[in-house]
Amino acid sequence: MSSLIGTSETRSIPGRLERPLGSSAKRLADIGLAISGILLLAPLLIICFAATVLTSRGPALFRHRRIGFNGKPFDCLKFRTMVTDAPERLHHLLQTNPAAAAEWAANQKLRFDPRVTAMGSILRKSSLDELPQLFNVLKGDMSIVGPRPVTDEELERYGSAIGEYLACRPGITGLWQVSGRSTTSYDKRIACDTFYARNWSLALDAKILIVTLPSLVISDSAF
Repeated sequence: MSSLIGTSETRSIPGRLERPLGSSAKRLADIGLAISGILLLAPLLIICFAATVLTSRGPALFRHRRIGFNGKPFDCLKFRTMVTDAPERLHHLLQTNPAAAAEWAANQKLRFDPRVTAMGSILRKSSLDELPQLFNVLKGDMSIVGPRPVTDEELERYGSAIGEYLACRPGITGLWQVSGRSTTSYDKRIACDTFYARNWSLALDAKILIVTLPSLVISDSAF
């Protein structure tokens, strides 16, 4: 990450914006990359869809409400990686396992998550579970590069940096994802999102995309 944030000139983010950071230039790049990605990865999308349905009970796609540009909620798409009673399992775990409860409170994630299916673990480690978000990009809810999409509860943790997050469309990849995502704290994640919003450029997006695939290969786990 240090090579990506070394020389940019920080700028402030104004209040509520009429258009997301990057405006039409970023949107055109998003549309082109999303269409290209869907066409090139169509066989892989079909394989992941079928594997999810055939290996565990439930739908292939999971929709989770996230917060987008200017606070607009949207349904973020993923291939389902968890069992269908995941909320109940999480509640039980947090009530009975203090260590897991502390880990969840700190980072909103678990290194050993009993909700994740065997196929889901493979999809997460390879980030293939996030391929359906290309359709979120086409719809305009997300960008190829941007802050990690958050829930209402997570957004409260941004504090004074909330304006930076809300100024962007959330991204499939971003600074946090290429900065050791599973080994960084939530505060570091917020710092990455804040830096990105204050220093956005097409060149920064290109740099993040260039290092995205290598970062997935060397990542020890996925969120």
